[in-house]
Amino acid sequence: MTADAMYILLNRSLAPACDPFDGHVLACVLSIAAEESAPDCSLAQALGVSGKSLRGMIAQYFPDALDHLKAFGLDSELVVEDEEQSLRMLLQRSRSTPGPFSSLLAAIVARRAMQPNHLWQDLGLTNRSELSALMLRHFAPLAARNNQDMKWKKFFYRMICRDDSYRLCAAPSCSECCDFNGCFGDESGESRLARVRWQIETLVPV
Repeated sequence: MTADAMYILLNRSLAPACDPFDGHVLACVLSIAAEESAPDCSLAQALGVSGKSLRGMIAQYFPDALDHLKAFGLDSELVVEDEEQSLRMLLQRSRSTPGPFSSLLAAIVARRAMQPNHLWQDLGLTNRSELSALMLRHFAPLAARNNQDMKWKKFFYRMICRDDSYRLCAAPSCSECCDFNGCFGDESGESRLARVRWQIETLVPV
């Protein structure tokens, strides 16, 4: 099943009581992760979440899709390397919404940040604005620190290095850095869910 087809299935299965924006985000990342799934990479491994937590999230948001998603592997053993663990911890400390959802989301964002594309693309989102809306909603203290609109992956690593008292850059300031565009340049591109066309104004949380 393609990621687009999976997204449509999940969107139709979204529980009525669930928040539409959060449901959209989860449907996007589940769809991309399912498409990546293979014998050596389960859905759980692609998401960085396994077992009870993953099953609980699917049951809450997409109850009619749980049996279908079981085929992609929900109970795999996870290995979290040091780099990913540091990012998990950064996001966990910055949660601005209570409950298990934002904790689960921290693990998913950290795992997807290990992929090679723009983070919004590897989360399956429609564009970078959706990632910024996600950060503002669920990780507001961290989002507030990105006041220069740095690329999110670059920003995460800058925050990790600062927390560890490590100097990431040799340049005295961003404006004087020869790699300025690498940190602040364009993050446009095609969504990995090419057919998803949501009206952004209806998704951005208030």
